[in-house]
Parts: sequence; C-alpha cells; structure tokens
Amino acid sequence: MICDICGQEDAQVRHVTRSYGKGSDLLIIENVPVVTCSHCGESYLTSETLHEIERIKLHRQSFAKERSVPVAAFG
Repeated sequence: MICDICGQEDAQVRHVTRSYGKGSDLLIIENVPVVTCSHCGESYLTSETLHEIERIKLHRQSFAKERSVPVAAFG
C-alpha cells in the first residue's frame, strides 16, 4: 500500500481498538483499520474510516453491545 504521507510503498493496515468519550459516554470501537508506514513512521486513519467511525458514534445504540470492561493502570 502506498503511504499518503510520504508516497512510499511501505504502508500496511493494522487493526486496533480505539476508545471515544469517557464515563457513561464511553464507546470502544474494535478492529479500527489504521494505516502505518514503516518508511516514514506515520500512522493515520483514512477518510473512509473516519466517516465510518462517525456513523458508528452517531448510531451507537444500533451497533454497540454492553460489556463489562476491566481497566488496568500502566505502572
């Protein structure tokens, strides 16, 4: 894949978990595709991914499933 930042063919898509909001408004979205370039070191979300995240956030009642989530502090 070609990196949108540096134009090299070193970009790869990896999937991560992202959290949005906090407290009772917290929404965790799993399997978010993030483009990462090993040449320039940049990571970014495509416009399509950003639009899908906004759609999920807007319609969270339709997509989200309630889960109990344990939280640990680093260090």
